[in-house]
Amino acid sequence: MEQRKILIITNRVPYPLKDGGNLAMDAMIEGYHSQGWKVYLLSMNTTRHHLHHEQLRKLFKHLYAFDWMDINNNLKWTDIIKNYLFSNEPEHVIRFFNKDFLQKIKEVLISFKPDVVQIESVYLSTYLPVIKEHSNAVTVLRLHNIEYQIWQGLAKKQKNRFKRIYFDNLTVRIRNFERDAWLDYDLLLPITEKDANTVARLEEVNNMIVAPFSIDVEKIKTGNNEKWVGYHIGAMDWIPNREGIHWFLYHAWPRIHRSMPEFEFYFAGRKMPEEFKKLHIHGVHCMDEVQNADEFIADKKILIVPITSSGGIRVKILEAMAAGKVVITTSSGIKGIEAVVKEHYLLVKKSEDFEKAVKWCLDNKPAAEKMAENARNLVKEKYEQGKVIKSIIAELELLLGSVEQ
Repeated sequence: MEQRKILIITNRVPYPLKDGGNLAMDAMIEGYHSQGWKVYLLSMNTTRHHLHHEQLRKLFKHLYAFDWMDINNNLKWTDIIKNYLFSNEPEHVIRFFNKDFLQKIKEVLISFKPDVVQIESVYLSTYLPVIKEHSNAVTVLRLHNIEYQIWQGLAKKQKNRFKRIYFDNLTVRIRNFERDAWLDYDLLLPITEKDANTVARLEEVNNMIVAPFSIDVEKIKTGNNEKWVGYHIGAMDWIPNREGIHWFLYHAWPRIHRSMPEFEFYFAGRKMPEEFKKLHIHGVHCMDEVQNADEFIADKKILIVPITSSGGIRVKILEAMAAGKVVITTSSGIKGIEAVVKEHYLLVKKSEDFEKAVKWCLDNKPAAEKMAENARNLVKEKYEQGKVIKSIIAELELLLGSVEQ
């Protein structure tokens, strides 16, 4: 059989591999490549996640091709107000539409002739009509999240009346846009079973299989000389991360520190707010953005993920489980991961639960180690990269077979 070709289009360059979105995209790219597919990666190099060209030229050299385009996707407040008053589309969609990028997609479709085109963000669905016009490829949408659910959760927590009105309105716009977009693709790849159930409840889509974030477990290093301290790592320009850490530090940490004054907590992430950098809280260490996430994690045993609004799957939790860490998180944090409370992780709901969970870990280290071992085995069984990508390719081959007949 002739080597299959796939064009993967992303709304940011999936690098550096320090946050969940980039890791999830990279896992998919490497998965196709490992199965012998020709992978053409076309990315927006946006102002928000901009990388220098010298750095970009060194990336993804093992792929068939990697192209990028510099995109200024900053929006002024006046643009947001105009969008709110005079448009039904979410401002996210406008932010990611660019005529030059559209032309680039046309050129790649004509020259590369992909069998499959995979879009890594629903906000790029405005390019789909052109893709269908210039190609017979099977079209795939990766659902990292059900986007409107994230904004719905954020709206509920807004105390500012005007922000809540705006977030409520944005939630409706994104929901309507998403639901229309789902219907236009040949295949949807939701990252969790729960997200797949949401899609199925709302729309009768063409084809859909769950494609969880996958990990090459053998490449994940288990810790050496680990200290029984807490840590968190995640991009702080993602609102759920920022809000979760803020809540943890001001509500949960005082109880933990009073009960266990020797226990320490370290947190790191890109775009660290100045508020966090200036904090002086006993036992808390803000590390800002770290150059090497693996080194930051290596000697720490307990991952704490206090997020209360989210979608998709928490990549850092799966990575921590694969590395043999003990995980303490919320129902939002564990969402989409087929893990069992107390067998694979500890579940917390209130600030006092964090205190109880940490104390249990420190008082029951052999049992906590066993729980971490169970979690690592779970990742091997359900989230190993080779198994996930083979199931996706099997579905794509069925669709490609029907197209080629």
